Amino acid sequence: MEDKQYLVDALSIEESWRIFRIMAEFVEAIETLSKLKNSVSIFGSARVRPDDPYYKKTEYLARRLAENGFSVITGGGPGIMEAANKGAAAAGGQSVGMNIRLPYEQKPNPYANTVIEYKYFFIRKVMFVKYAVAYVILPGGFGTMDELFEALTLIQTKRIKGFPVIMMGSEYWQGLLDWIKNTMLKNDKIEPADLEIIQVLDDPDEIVKHIKKFVIL
Repeated sequence: MEDKQYLVDALSIEESWRIFRIMAEFVEAIETLSKLKNSVSIFGSARVRPDDPYYKKTEYLARRLAENGFSVITGGGPGIMEAANKGAAAAGGQSVGMNIRLPYEQKPNPYANTVIEYKYFFIRKVMFVKYAVAYVILPGGFGTMDELFEALTLIQTKRIKGFPVIMMGSEYWQGLLDWIKNTMLKNDKIEPADLEIIQVLDDPDEIVKHIKKFVIL
């Protein structure tokens, strides 16, 4: 009985210390990111290789954003994230990589000139949206979809101030967009105005131009 109580007490202490680790992670991220101005969060697959057209378009987009006074924030890993950090850094801009510690796939790319390491996914997600003036969503998997729909939900429910959510790669996203319109909207699960949150643009220069409409540089 005493051993069981000792175990309960130990677990309780561990939970209490976890709160402090969470707070410390929040503080570190806020202290770093609060110094940035006009940050654009870019999302996409970690599995895209440098010879992929989307890698090249992302690198160019990030470079153009940096040249126009924007900081670029990514998840800090390979693929689309690497391309975005590479483009922003090459233009002399703020290139932020918010890396999550995972047992596989996610390895920090070498192009971020500001790096934050996270243990907790939810803290990282808060930071993505808190310091963004726009989201650019490129082809990706579950993680990319998670970031996309969280932003749409927060904007739809007015939990955050609205900002541009741009889906880049119309041929990749078209099936999802058709389903949203023909299933979600048709069955009254969203309002027509909710579709206006999303913009679909393929040209990096058009994306920069669109974002600049909403931001005072």
